[in-house]
Amino acid sequence: MKTVLALAAALWLSAAPAALAQSPAAAFFEAMSRLCGQSFSGQVVAGNETDAAFREAELVMSVASCSDTEIRIPFYVGEDRSRTWVITRIGEDRLRLKHDHRHDDGTEDELSQYGGDSLEPGAAGRQSFPADAESIALFTRTDRTVSNTNVWSLERSPETFTYELARPGRLFRVAFDLTRPQKPEQDLTPQ
Repeated sequence: MKTVLALAAALWLSAAPAALAQSPAAAFFEAMSRLCGQSFSGQVVAGNETDAAFREAELVMSVASCSDTEIRIPFYVGEDRSRTWVITRIGEDRLRLKHDHRHDDGTEDELSQYGGDSLEPGAAGRQSFPADAESIALFTRTDRTVSNTNVWSLERSPETFTYELARPGRLFRVAFDLTRPQKPEQDLTPQ
């Protein structure tokens, strides 16, 4: 009996490090989940002249709701509350990023639910999402084929969260200061 118990304990201990190991996607998701209920101010740190509205407005991200499989982050550009980033777990080793755009009355915009899945493990501090087939079809249907090569990336460090859109000839980045949470919004969801 002692031999069986010793063998069982040895097997359990040898499996414990593997069970505790996290994929980069899982670590990223957990780090983002720890921000749930908080809002942060940001600023454009890379872009071009087409980003004037973003540079002139107050930019706020609110990590509004978190579950074991989904994080919803409304992104406010001044009074415009039409954008929400949705991060979804796909198993233990991948994530999906979608952009949920809504009108003031809550109806979905024609240009909504675009994004992609992480194709590579990425890092615990950075995940990238190339445009998926659904997004490419949407961009093509709405005469935005320039966006067919979009790659969105999310970065997280202890001090900063960064949203990035990149494609040939275009780089847009907004960085949010995680060291200074803002007063929570009364209404964290777009109308």
